[in-house]
Amino acid sequence: MSIEKTHTLLSHHLPELAVPYCTELWHQYRFIIRISKKRVTKLGDYKFDHDNNVHHISVNRNLNPYNFLITYIHEVAHCVNVIRNGRGVSPHGKGWKSIFRELMLPLLNPDAFPDDVLRVLAKHMKNPKASSQSDQQLVMVLRKYDEQINHKLLIELPSGKSFKFNKRVFEKIKLRRSRVLCKEVRTGRNYLISAVAPIEEL
Repeated sequence: MSIEKTHTLLSHHLPELAVPYCTELWHQYRFIIRISKKRVTKLGDYKFDHDNNVHHISVNRNLNPYNFLITYIHEVAHCVNVIRNGRGVSPHGKGWKSIFRELMLPLLNPDAFPDDVLRVLAKHMKNPKASSQSDQQLVMVLRKYDEQINHKLLIELPSGKSFKFNKRVFEKIKLRRSRVLCKEVRTGRNYLISAVAPIEEL
């Protein structure tokens, strides 16, 4: 893919002023970028093709521009970590966190993110988690910029209510920090589910 085509592809998904920087990252590190359909379990991923020595990055197409940007930089940081430190590096260890902060730093300004997202993101980047979905505050502030919110988050559901998650029916019991204690209706077993998991209210 040419740099012009990459620029055009990214321009459909990113905040306008972030496109040149993100295109330059592609040009510098030469990974294959794929815009994926919506995936329930992940927003993006990184893979290294050992046989062909090729880096692959994918990001879900349904993400709003700010969520797409954070996910894109998250995955590029994986690519850069492998290039700099070798294939045996810890996926979300100190090396990745340092590179993620390095790559995100030029974007931590009002040109790339609205003020409310910027404040929460700056806090998140002090010690980024393996998944942005693990940061409840970040998930909630990014959710405000979704074009269409067609699902609830578990944290928004009152205790005692039933819901469907991953094709199974649960009852919400109580919040425990970033997770919610829930009972699966069919088996009666208790599970801890992320407070910001997308669910279908019953």
